[in-house]
Amino acid sequence: MMKKSEGSRRGFLQGAATAAAGASLLTGLNPVRAAHVSADETIRIGLIGCGGRGRGAADQAMNTAGPTKLVAVADAFEDNLNSAVNTLSRQHGEKVDVPDDRRFVGFDAFQKVLEQDVDLVILATPPGFRPLHFEAAVNAGKHVFMEKPVAVDPAGVRKVVDAAAEAKKKNLAVAVGLQRRHEPIYIETIKRLQDGAIGRIVATRAYWNGEGVWVRPRKEGQSEMEYQMRNWYYFNWLCGDHITEQHIHNLDVINWLMGGYPTMAQGQGGRQVRTGKEYGEIYDHHFVEFTYEDDGDRSVLLSQCRHIGNCWNSVSEYAHGATGFCNIGDGQIFDAKGQLTWEYPKAEGGKRKNLHDGWQQEHHDLFASIRKGDIPAEGEYGAYSSMTSILGRMATYSGREVKWQEALTSPLVMSPVETFRSFEDKPPVLPNADLTYPIATPGVTKVL
Repeated sequence: MMKKSEGSRRGFLQGAATAAAGASLLTGLNPVRAAHVSADETIRIGLIGCGGRGRGAADQAMNTAGPTKLVAVADAFEDNLNSAVNTLSRQHGEKVDVPDDRRFVGFDAFQKVLEQDVDLVILATPPGFRPLHFEAAVNAGKHVFMEKPVAVDPAGVRKVVDAAAEAKKKNLAVAVGLQRRHEPIYIETIKRLQDGAIGRIVATRAYWNGEGVWVRPRKEGQSEMEYQMRNWYYFNWLCGDHITEQHIHNLDVINWLMGGYPTMAQGQGGRQVRTGKEYGEIYDHHFVEFTYEDDGDRSVLLSQCRHIGNCWNSVSEYAHGATGFCNIGDGQIFDAKGQLTWEYPKAEGGKRKNLHDGWQQEHHDLFASIRKGDIPAEGEYGAYSSMTSILGRMATYSGREVKWQEALTSPLVMSPVETFRSFEDKPPVLPNADLTYPIATPGVTKVL
C-alpha cells in the first residue's frame, strides 16, 4: 500500500468542511454535521502556554482516542516550556515531537506556533492574553481549545465573540475549559431542572470559597513585567481577579441553567486577610447579587468567592424553585420539605466515582467531534460567562449597581497585550514606592 502523503493528512481537517459543504447540496445536511474524518488520522497539536494548566490540557488531549501528536510549543518563559516538554515526553513518549526549532519563547512565540503545521492549538497562557491569541488562531485557520476565562475586560470579551463568529464561518472547532458542561452528572441534573423538576427557578446560589493559590516571591534583578507575569494570578490585566479566574466555573453553571446571562449585578468585597504586597491588586473576597430577567420573570443569584483560610469552604451550585431545590454538583433534587426526590445514579457498589472528571471528558468530546466533523462552538458562551464574572468584579470594585449592557459595551481596556514586546516593557499597573499596588476602593473606583 502507498504511504499517505502529508497533503492527505492535512486534508483530513482542512478539507473536511469543503467536502461536507458539497455533500450538503445533495443531501440537505448541515455542512458541519455532514463533515466526517477518519479516526486513524493524526491530529497535530500546538501548545501555547506551558504552565500547569497548559501541561494538563496537552496531557488530556493526547489521552483521547485516535492518533495525536504534540509538535510545537510556546511560552514567555523558557523554563516553563522545557519543563512542560520534559514532563509530557515522559507521559506520552513518541507522541511528543518537539525539537528545538519548534520550541518558541517570548511574547511573539504564540504566532510562531500558529505558523507551524498544526491542526489544533491549546491556549493556556494567563487569561489577559487569550483574546489576542484566540483571534490569531482563528485567523490562522486552527481548531482551538482555550482555557477559561477567555478575557478579563469587556474589550477582550467583544474580541472573543467576534473571533468565535469567524470560527463558525470557517468551520473551526472552539472548545472552552468550562468542563462542567461535559460532566454527565451536571448534564442530567441541569436537564431535569430545565424540564421543571422544581418548578420555576426563583433563586440560585454559587460558591467558590477556598484558601487561595501559590505566591512566587520577587527575585533580585527581575523586571516588573517578569515579576507580574510570574505572579499573574494577582494582577487584573492578567487574571481578572479570582472571581473571574476561578468563580467563572460556578457562574457558568448558573448561566447554563438559566439559559442566559444576568441583566445587572451589585455586590461588595475587599482585602480582609490577604493584604500583603505579594497579593498584588486583587481582593480576597467577593459577594455579588446577580439579577436574571426573562419575559417579566426575575430570579436572583447569590454568589460568593473567597480566598481566606480557616473559613467555611465550598465549591458548589444550588437552585431553588417553586416546588423544591437542588444541589446541582451533587446531582440531588429535593421537594419543598427537604425530601430527596431524585439523585444521579450511583455506580455499582454505591460509589460515585469519576463523576467530576470533566477536564478529561471535555477533550474526549472535542477530539471525537473533530474526527466526526461535528464541530463544537463554545466560544460565545465562554465569552459571556467570562463577562458575567467581569460584571461581578465591576460591582464589587465600584460598590455600585452595574448593568450588563453598560458593562459589555464599556471601552475599558485592562490588558493592552498587543503592545508588549519584552520583559523590559512596563505593565499597565505599576507598584508604589513600597512595592504595594493600588487597590480598588468601593465608592471611588471607576470601572466603566
